[in-house]
Amino acid sequence: MVTVLFCDLAGFTARSDRADPGDVWALLRPYHARVRREIERFGGTLDKFIGDGVMAVFGAPSTHEDDPERAVRCGLAMLEAAQELALDVRIGINTGEAVVAADQHRSEGVVGDVVNTASRLEGVAPVGGVLVGEATFRATRGLFDYEPLAPVRVKGKAGPLPVWLAVSARSRLGVAVEQAPATPFLGREAELERLRRAYAGARDEAAVRLVTVTGEPGVGKSRLVREFRAFVDAQPELVAWRQGHCLPYGEGISFWALGEVLKAQAGILEFDGPATVAAKLADAVAAAVEEPAERQWLEARLAPLLGLAGEGTARTGTPEQDEIFTAWRRFLEAVAARRPLVLVLEDLHWADDALLAFVRHLVEEASGVPLLVVATARPELADRSPGWGRDPRDRTAVVGLDPLSDADTARLIAAVLGRAVDQDEAHATLLGRIGGNPLYAEQVCRMLDDRGLLEGDGATVRLTAADTVLPDSIQTLIAARLDTLPPEGRAVLQDAAVVGTVFWSGALFAIDGRDPAATEATLGELARRAFIRAASRSSVAGEGEYAFWHTLTREVAYGQLPRTARIAKHRAVAAWIERVAGDGIADHAELLAHHYLTALELARAARAAEETAALHGPARRFLVLAGDRAMTLDVARADVHYRRALALLGGDHPERATVLEKAAEAAQQAGRTVEAEELLGQAIAASRPEATTWAPGRRWPARPGCSGTGARPPAPAAWSATPSRCWSGNRRGPGWPTPTWRWARRCGRRGGPRRRSTGCNGPWTWPGG
Repeated sequence: MVTVLFCDLAGFTARSDRADPGDVWALLRPYHARVRREIERFGGTLDKFIGDGVMAVFGAPSTHEDDPERAVRCGLAMLEAAQELALDVRIGINTGEAVVAADQHRSEGVVGDVVNTASRLEGVAPVGGVLVGEATFRATRGLFDYEPLAPVRVKGKAGPLPVWLAVSARSRLGVAVEQAPATPFLGREAELERLRRAYAGARDEAAVRLVTVTGEPGVGKSRLVREFRAFVDAQPELVAWRQGHCLPYGEGISFWALGEVLKAQAGILEFDGPATVAAKLADAVAAAVEEPAERQWLEARLAPLLGLAGEGTARTGTPEQDEIFTAWRRFLEAVAARRPLVLVLEDLHWADDALLAFVRHLVEEASGVPLLVVATARPELADRSPGWGRDPRDRTAVVGLDPLSDADTARLIAAVLGRAVDQDEAHATLLGRIGGNPLYAEQVCRMLDDRGLLEGDGATVRLTAADTVLPDSIQTLIAARLDTLPPEGRAVLQDAAVVGTVFWSGALFAIDGRDPAATEATLGELARRAFIRAASRSSVAGEGEYAFWHTLTREVAYGQLPRTARIAKHRAVAAWIERVAGDGIADHAELLAHHYLTALELARAARAAEETAALHGPARRFLVLAGDRAMTLDVARADVHYRRALALLGGDHPERATVLEKAAEAAQQAGRTVEAEELLGQAIAASRPEATTWAPGRRWPARPGCSGTGARPPAPAAWSATPSRCWSGNRRGPGWPTPTWRWARRCGRRGGPRRRSTGCNGPWTWPGG
C-alpha cells in the first residue's frame, strides 16, 4: 500500500515555450531543490522529475503507518514553498496498492492504478490546491480540514471519482500564532540546546520529560519556544505539537490550557456547536484508541474539558479526581504512542492549582511513550510551588533565562534598526538602561523609529536622542510607543486588549460598530509596526484572527482605557461571544462570567446604577453556568463561582434556592459536610418561605407514593409540614435535593452527608438526628 503525490507547475508550459532555456532552468532549479527537500523531510521518496512535474511515493521503499498523512502534509508544505518562490502549483494525491520495483532509482519504479489516478487528480486539481482521493481522505480525515468537491470524471475511470480539497492540518493557531520572528535569535543557544536534549531523551528513551522555561516578562521565553518549534519541525520523524496557554483572569479558568490542547488534537474550532464538538472528540479518541470500551470511558471524561456533559468530579486528592486525571493522561499517552508528542503550556504562572496538580500527575505517572512537556512561566511560579520542576529522578528541569549580554543586545539593536549603530556614549547608556531585556531593546528601537529620532545615514545610525526620551520601565516604554499611533490605531489596539491576548476582527466590529474594511486596514498597519501578528488560519470560522506580539503590550493597552469606557466594551465582547458561541456557550461560560463580572464591578465603582442593574442578571447567569462546568473539572473552582453568584442574589430572589443547592453540592463534594448541610438548609428555607422550623431529629411524615420517612438535618432551616415530594436519592447522594425537589430513586453513594439506615426502601437518617 503506497500513497503517490503528483505536483505540477500551473501554466509553466506556455511560459517556457517563449522563454530562453537558461531562464527556464534558472526557474526550475530552486523549485526542484525545494520540493525535493519537502519530500525527504516527510519521509517520502522522489520517484522522478518530469520537466516541471514531480512524482513522489510514500510507503516505498520505506513504509510508515502514517504514509497518507505524510503525503498530505508534504503537499501542503509544497504549496507554501511554491508561494515563497512566486510559483503556482497543483497537486494530486492518491492511496492504493502498487507494484514496486526492486530498483527504486530506475524509471517506473512504482506502477499501478494508484499512480495513474494520482496523476489524473493532479490534472483536475485547482491551482494552489491539494486534491486527494477517497482512500487518502478516509485515512487522514481526522488530521486535516477538507473541503468536499463535486466528483470528477478522469480518463481511464468508468464513473466519477469522489475528491476532497485539503485545506490545512488541524491545529488551533489562535493558541500559537505562526509568524516568522522579525529579529535574530541571540544569546540563547545553550538554553535551546537543553530543550533539544530533553526532546531527544524523551524520543529515544520513550520517556516523559518536563522542562519549565522561566524568566521575567520580555526576556524571551516565547521566542525560545518558537525556535524550539522550528527545530522540532525540521526533524525527520513526524511530531505532534500541541499548545495551550493559561489565561490571566483572576486565578485562571479551569483547565483552559488543557482544553486548548484537546481542541487542537481534535480540530475543534473555538465556537463549534456541541454536536460538532462531540463528533470531533469521538473521531480524535477513535484515532488514538482501538478498544471501544476504553473509547467510551475516555470520551466521558474528556468531554468536560470541551464544555460537554461528562462524568466524575475533580476534587483534589480524591479517587474521582485520580480517575479523571488517569483518563486525561491515558489519552495523551495514546497520542504520544503514535508519534512523539510535545505539549507546550504557556504562562503557567497563571494556572490554577488543579492544572498544576495534573501536570505533576502526568509527569509522575506517564511512561513508555515519547512525551515532552514544555512550560513557560514567570518567576512567581516558584513562589506558588517552591519545588516545581525539581525531580530527583531527572524527569524535570528548569531552564532560567538570564538577561542578554551587552554584546548580544547591541547585535539585536542593529538587527532591529537594519543598520550598524555608532558605538558612542549614547549607545553605552542605552545598553545600560535596557538591562539585557530583548523586548525592551526592540521596543526602544521601534519607538525611536516611530518618532523619527534616529540620526545617521543609510549605513549607520546614531542614538544620541535615546537618552532624552527613554522611559524608566518597559511598561512605560510600551505606553510611549502606543502614544505614537494615530487615534484610530490606538483605539483598535485598546479594544483588542479587552478581548484578550488572542482576538478576532468580528469582536472589534462588535465593540464600536466599526467599518470592517477600515478596521482591517488598521490591523494591517498595527501588524506592520509589530504590535500584533496575524494568524494564517483562524480558530473562528469566517473571522480574522490576531494576537498581541507580547502580553505586556496587551496589559499596557488595556490599562490606558478609562475605567468607565471598559464597561460597555466588556459587555459588547460578551455579547459577541454569546452570539458566535450559539449552542456551545457552556464551554465559554467562564470567559463570559469574566467579562460580565468585570463590567459589573466597574459599573459599581462608577456608581452607574442603570448599568449595574442591567449587568446583575448576565453576570449571575454565567457564574452559575461556569460553576456547573467546573463541577466535573475542579470542585474548588466551582465553589468560587457559586459563591460569587450567591453574592449577587438577594435573600428573596427566586433563583437563590437553586444556587444554594449547587453550592451545597460543591461543599459536599469537597468534603465539608457540615457546611453542606447548612447551605442545604438555607436552600430549603429559600424555596419554601412559608415553612415552619423543624427541630433536629424530627422525622419526615410519610407521603403518598413514598416508601419511608426521613429525619430532619440538624441545620437552621425551615420546611413545610406537608412537603409535596419525599426525599429519595440521586447522583449527589441519598436524600440530596435537586432544584425542583424531584427525586430519582437510587441507593446511596458514599460520601453524602446523610444515609439511609436500611436499604433503598428504609427511612432516611441524618447525622445527629
